[in-house]
Amino acid sequence: MPSIQKKFSSHLSWQMLGWLLLVQILVAFVGRSLAPLGLLIGEDLSLTKAEIGMLPAALFLGQSLVSMPAGLLADKIGSRKLLMLLAVCLGVSFFLLTFTASLIPLLIIVVIGGIGYGASHPATNRGVMYWFPAEKRGTAMGIKQMGVTFGSAMAALLLLPAADYWGWRPALSMASVLLLTAGIVTYFSYKEPKEKKQARKPIINGSTLRNLKNLVKNKPLVLVSVSALILSGSQMMLNTYLVLFAYEKLNIGLFLSGTLLVVSEIGGSFGRIGWGVISDRLFNGERIIVLLIISLLAGWVSAVMAMLPTGTSYWMMIPIAFLFGVSVSGFNGIWMNATTELVPREQAGLATGFSITVGSWGVIIGPPLFGLILDVTGSFKMGWLFVTLIMIIVAYLSFSTMALLQKR
Repeated sequence: MPSIQKKFSSHLSWQMLGWLLLVQILVAFVGRSLAPLGLLIGEDLSLTKAEIGMLPAALFLGQSLVSMPAGLLADKIGSRKLLMLLAVCLGVSFFLLTFTASLIPLLIIVVIGGIGYGASHPATNRGVMYWFPAEKRGTAMGIKQMGVTFGSAMAALLLLPAADYWGWRPALSMASVLLLTAGIVTYFSYKEPKEKKQARKPIINGSTLRNLKNLVKNKPLVLVSVSALILSGSQMMLNTYLVLFAYEKLNIGLFLSGTLLVVSEIGGSFGRIGWGVISDRLFNGERIIVLLIISLLAGWVSAVMAMLPTGTSYWMMIPIAFLFGVSVSGFNGIWMNATTELVPREQAGLATGFSITVGSWGVIIGPPLFGLILDVTGSFKMGWLFVTLIMIIVAYLSFSTMALLQKR
């Protein structure tokens, strides 16, 4: 009888992961559509490359504002209610975004949408944390985080051609309605684990401010968060400018340039699951050494990108885009696991919110800075070499984090 009950519980865990994954995919499908659609939005509104970089930066500014409050809210009300709230916030905001005609109102609405986008991580992470035991959590978190890259790939594969044919406004409107529908369906389908319901009263021991101070004093958590800041910024630099790089520098057609973003996001999806499995099985749950490997791979691929000549073929770009995606778009599951495992379990939501708040600043600063480098130098080479440089910094931070953990 206990074995049957355990099997049912395991089946239910993977079923609930499916709903978390669905929301994560559609949140990314809508929110991350700004990267593949950036070229068309920029042409429509006559934006510079730095201004195009402000679009994802605005999204993640919204995320940075909400990450810690959303983490507390996830700890308080659970994932189910928060999933619907964030779907409504992002879906309605991006639907209204399609009626804008200038940069400033566009950025304001994207920031509001970013609040819904940012809330998705604490909500879904909390679900994985409570539905899965530690020995399966790396794989489960990788699958859930795969939704981000899969949704982003869908945006490039489906929304970019649709936007090229009908215009970016109708395409984004339809995606927003789809997200709203999924949010409502998930609200009635997702269940909170019993353990979560029992643990809801003692949300955080002591005051929120005191626990936040403890997080700031947690040096490994801070170093992981700073590493995530750099990796997240690099990820969004790739997502925002890969299509432009292939289209303008390599003279690859718009549709094929868009498919390179799809390839990189497929690589990210493989990475999010693969790095989790590697961490669980090869490194016995050690997350930081995997972040080190990821940073070294990303730095090398970015250096290769910097050296590519004009006229590089589409087929040569496919493995390069894939490996770049495996690294900078594939690290998130490892990051989320490290974040939740460096603190007491009852503080997982707040720790996730704290780390995402820090990490979000990489995306706020990164794409506009990369675009500014392009505008000033007129060269993608300097932009990709900049990414290589900051990956060296991540490698150093990873070494430092491992040293700190060994002293514990």
